[in-house]
Amino acid sequence: MELKDVWKIYRMGEFDVPALAGINLTVKAREFVAITGPSGCGKSTMLNMIGCLDMPTRGKVLLEGKDITEFKSDELARVRGKKIGFIFQTFNLYPTLTALENIRLPMRIHEIPEKEVEETSIKLLDMVGLSERANHFPSQLSGGQQQRVAVARALSTGPSILLADEPTGNLDTKSGGEVMDVFKQLNSEGLTIVMITHDQKIAGSAGRVVRMLDGKIVGGT
Repeated sequence: MELKDVWKIYRMGEFDVPALAGINLTVKAREFVAITGPSGCGKSTMLNMIGCLDMPTRGKVLLEGKDITEFKSDELARVRGKKIGFIFQTFNLYPTLTALENIRLPMRIHEIPEKEVEETSIKLLDMVGLSERANHFPSQLSGGQQQRVAVARALSTGPSILLADEPTGNLDTKSGGEVMDVFKQLNSEGLTIVMITHDQKIAGSAGRVVRMLDGKIVGGT
């Protein structure tokens, strides 16, 4: 993934407010990159660019050498669904689905064969250490367990890059450490990870730390 002179400008009344101001960033395959900085510095906006959730006002966003700003909406949807996995601070699990059903849902949306859905979901739940919680609903899981289910769900369609927005923000130290152990294991197996965090200790788990301030990268490039 590569961002080239990326700007994101919002119109606020009579004023233009840049959320991103000329960002240049390259994330190589198999990297684990943490993005840090104060609230409002543009971290989430940049992650949205990397995740093809938003388009720049100007500049280029390249995924595997292709400029996503030239993609049509259906192409962007396919990229988000197959190449990119998303993890959020609030877990975003479906409360009426069990842990296993939450993991299976994206695969069914993408019409993956049911045999593969069943095998993959069981394998992923085991990978995050929650096989014994397969039939538990989110309300029956701790915060750390819910986030590990969210990680498994994000991996279900076999993405090449995992994006995490404050993945440990709602977790205690122990649970956050368990989630980071999963991330480090996934990265060691070749998965590219980009993570936003305010926690410097959590950021230290990454192979590279990028620091942002006022919509610009000020360190770690």
